[in-house]
Amino acid sequence: MAGDTITLYEAIGGDPTVRALVKRFYELMDTLPEAARCRAIHPPSLEGSEAKLYDYLTGYLGGPPVYVEKHGHPRLRARHFAAAIGPQERDEWMLCFRRAMEETIDNEKLREIIWPPVERLALHMQNRE
Repeated sequence: MAGDTITLYEAIGGDPTVRALVKRFYELMDTLPEAARCRAIHPPSLEGSEAKLYDYLTGYLGGPPVYVEKHGHPRLRARHFAAAIGPQERDEWMLCFRRAMEETIDNEKLREIIWPPVERLALHMQNRE
């Protein structure tokens, strides 16, 4: 039945979990030596990046379409084209995201569902060799 279906957003715990995921992601990016190249392509303050990723993930996971309401269509690749995203930056971003998910989303099966499209998105964002 349609009433029995919930979104990934709801399944992972909604707003508190998305906030924790995004916060941990940027903490990892900001502190892990193995994420230094990814960190270097971000602004000195990660506050704006964190707010936008929170907005985006909220809608992406099936919550309210906050990003679209504030910024319009995501056009992620176009919005990131000014940043030199090569294989190393991409892989460092994925490392931080995977670790943040492991630390903030308790359910392994949900992480397994979320990861493949996130990985495809990261691969799509690469704009340099």
